[in-house]
Amino acid sequence: MSDIHGIFFNTQILFSLILGLWAAVNAGRGRSISGNFWGAVATFSVLIGITLVMGIIMTAQGFRPKDGRLILYYLYMAFLLIIMPGLFTLLRGRDDRAAGLAFAILAWFNAGVGVSMVERQITGPWVMPIE
Repeated sequence: MSDIHGIFFNTQILFSLILGLWAAVNAGRGRSISGNFWGAVATFSVLIGITLVMGIIMTAQGFRPKDGRLILYYLYMAFLLIIMPGLFTLLRGRDDRAAGLAFAILAWFNAGVGVSMVERQITGPWVMPIE
């Protein structure tokens, strides 16, 4: 299950990069954010939610990230889960150029957070602690 969790987590990093590029291109062309983009934002949140549930299941089975930073893992995952819908709420559903730039920056920031988590081994590998 740890490998599947890693695949889902890497997918969210790539998804964030693509969302950022999509939003930046729309903003650069002066286009508003479409309903397709909002659907992709919802998909991103669902992807993070699935990854988080897998982490909860592995924690319940007794597994921990290799460096034992379980609380930090949950804090980062909670951030990633609520930040995109949170920005939508803060912008009150705006879909103009400025909102596109804000979503592009946030998506790239999320990708950076994900890469940082992987580099510091917060996302795994998940192992059974030796007691």
